[in-house]
Order: sequence, then C-alpha cells, then structure tokens
Amino acid sequence: MGRFDRFFEISARGSTLGREVRGGFATFFTMAYIVVLNPLILFGATDGDNAKLAIPAIAAATALVAGVMTILMGVVARFPLALAAGLGVNALVAYEIAPEMTWADAMGLVVIEGVIIAILVLTGLRTAVFRSVPTPLKTAIGVGIGLFLALIGFVDAGFVKGNAGTPPLGLGIGGVIVTWPMLVFVIGLLATLLLIVRKVRGAILIGILGTTALAFVVEALADVGPAGGPEGNPHGWSLNVPQWPSNWDLTPDLSLLGNFNVLGAWDRAGVLVTLMFVFTLLLTDFFDTMGTMVAVGQEGKLLDENGTPPRTREILLVDSVAAAAGGAASVSSNTSYIESAAGVAEGARTGVANLVTGALFLVAVFLAPLVEIVPFEAASAALVIVGFLMLTAVRTIDWTDYEIAIPAFLTIVLMPFTYSISNGIGAGVITFVLIKLVKGKAREVHPLLYAVGLLFVLYFLRGPIETLVF
Repeated sequence: MGRFDRFFEISARGSTLGREVRGGFATFFTMAYIVVLNPLILFGATDGDNAKLAIPAIAAATALVAGVMTILMGVVARFPLALAAGLGVNALVAYEIAPEMTWADAMGLVVIEGVIIAILVLTGLRTAVFRSVPTPLKTAIGVGIGLFLALIGFVDAGFVKGNAGTPPLGLGIGGVIVTWPMLVFVIGLLATLLLIVRKVRGAILIGILGTTALAFVVEALADVGPAGGPEGNPHGWSLNVPQWPSNWDLTPDLSLLGNFNVLGAWDRAGVLVTLMFVFTLLLTDFFDTMGTMVAVGQEGKLLDENGTPPRTREILLVDSVAAAAGGAASVSSNTSYIESAAGVAEGARTGVANLVTGALFLVAVFLAPLVEIVPFEAASAALVIVGFLMLTAVRTIDWTDYEIAIPAFLTIVLMPFTYSISNGIGAGVITFVLIKLVKGKAREVHPLLYAVGLLFVLYFLRGPIETLVF
C-alpha cells in the first residue's frame, strides 16, 4: 500500500481507501443512468441516410468508453472525476448534426473536435484560458453547477415538471405529489439529508441503496410501471423500473466501435456547415469540463489559492482524449461528469475512486440489466444533496462588489435556467469583460479572456450567423 498510497496521494489528501471505494460506488450509481439514457437519445436520431442505431450496441459501447476513460483519468490525472457520454452534446449530435450526414460522418466530427482540444491542451492554451478566469468567477461556476445539479435531480425524479402554460415549472403533477415514484424520491431525499446531518459515513451511498430497496417494495406492491409507453402513464417511474430484469443476456454488442469517418461530412454537408458544427462542439466541450473540474475540486477542497485543481493539464488532456474516444466508439463525445461530486461528497479525493467507478462501468458492459434496476428517483436524491453542498461556496463571493457580483450572478442562474454549463460560463465571461471595459479597467482583464469573450459572443450569435451565411 505504500507505493499505491504515494502514487495516488491518498494519505496526502486526507483520504482513506475505504472512502475512495465508497466514493467510487456513489459516483457510479449517480451517473450509471447514462448507460440507459444515451442509447435512448441516440436511438431517436435519424441520420441523412435514415439509418437507426441498435440500442444494445449503443449501451455496450457507452459503458465501455466510460469505463476506460474514467480509469484513465484516475491513473493519469489522479483526480476523482468520472467521464461518460456528454448530455447535451449527444442531443446536439443526434438531432442537429447527424440529419445532415451519415452517423459515421457525425462521429468523425466528434473525433476531429476531440483532437483539436487535445492539441490546445498540449500547447498549453486550454490551461492558460482556464487560469485567466478570475477566482470568484470560478467559484460562481461551481455554485451554478450545484444549482444545475439540484434541478437535474428534481426534474429526473419528476418532482419538478415543465408546464405548457404558466408557470413554466411546477411541483409534481398539477402542483401535487400524486405518484409513488415522487413519494419514494421525497422519502429518499429526506432520509439521506438526515444521514448527512447525523454525519453518517457513506450517507449518500446508503441513501441511494436504501431508496432503491424502497422502490423495489413499492413496485412489487403497487405495480407502478414505466412512465410514458403506448398507453401513457404519467404516474410511472421516470426511466428505470425497479425490478429484476427479464433479459440476462451477458454478451455485449460492440459492433459500433470504429464506426466513424473524419472526411465524409465535408462533402456531404459542405465546408461552412461542417466548420460551424465543429466550432459548436468545440466550445461546448471546452468550457463544460473547466466548470466541472472546478466544481468537483471545490467540493473536495482540492483547489489551490487560485481556484485551480491539481494536475490540471492532465485532467484536461484525458478529457480531450475522451471526446475523441467517444466519437471513435460511435457513442458521441465523452466528457467529465458533474455527478462525480457525489463521490467526492462521500470522501473521494483521488483517482482511486475512478478505478472503482471505471471498473463498475466495465462490468456494466456485460451486466447492463443490473444497471437498470436503480431508478432515477433513487439516484436523483443524491444529486440534489450534492447540489446543496456545492451551493455553500457562494458565501466566498463578495456580493458588494458589483464588478464581480453581476457576472457571478449571471453565471450561477443561467446554468440551471438554460440547462447548460457553457451558457452560464459564457454569460459570466462576457459581462465581466464588458463591466471592466466600461469602468476603465481594461488592463485588469487577462488578454486571453478577451478572446474567450469574443468566442462566446459568436457562440451565442451562431443562430443569426448561420442564417446569414447559409
């Protein structure tokens, strides 16, 4: 254990092997849904040839890439940050990019984007951009992600739902908790919060497992069933029905591996359209990971005085490789997951937690049915609690200084309100630069931040730009 401890800095970061293992399990259970959700999103896509992907193949490849990249992050960066197919990016690829070309062409663009980001890391540009962001703004990014994470948890559990009219969001169905899954979520959330208050070790993991057990009992007695379906069932479980799967086929379908083409899109969709797609993918991946690693490091008290996590360059490099790997495996860009904060909240501080999470993903390649037994309503309670823990850092921002308070505010609120980490970061950077210019303090802004602000202006205006150019 001496060499193992020194390599991963377990003792140096105030952790233990037990905490790392618990943290690895907690992270896996809070993000294992991607093995189910990514296939559902990508399966709904139809490319330019009207081709459909096979769900079992997407699920197996999703778990495989997540497992390998998460372990790679643990060994190379030694940071408790798990990776998997990025939500938001997969929808962009499935519903905006793929229809303009073949699926292999779309995945080729993801590979290109990942390679470009890796080059930016190796040249030091991506790290330099990260360090050019003021520390209070980095804190605001972590706080905003905390709120975003809490909203994801509430929405995934069905506790908060969108309305067609006014208000746009509401509690449950018609403002009332009327379903068994919602009640399971509430009980799980309250029970886990009580464990947190009592400072019980493994509180979040215990909460997930305990809530899953309760969900099994409820499903056995009430026969709730899944939400949606051909007959419609607004009272059902959000995604996974808590019951033992009927299909125990352990043979993974890895036919999608290597299904990409880096040259096809340029002829099929045209150079200008392809460049715009690559730029959008690049900017989204570029800043999402920055915000995520700051938030996770902030939760684990792993940031230095400048708000920078240890081995930043290695973290960003592995994340870039993961983006390309996701494209090469035909399951969309892989990126760092904010759900890793659940593992950090359980005590994870090193890459050892990643070894556990990654190993569980590799097992999920063969045991995908077991991954599906944990319902959203059980894992989502953990996301809400982690959101609360991350929100506590808001106290370190000087809210009396409007020059930083306004950009911080927009960064925090736009992440959950627009369901995008990049949108929040972009709004914060643009307003920070503008305020400094108006106040005559242009020299206080790092030169790179001007370039970043301009790129975000182009990012937000990409709709009108596409209309004018195409």
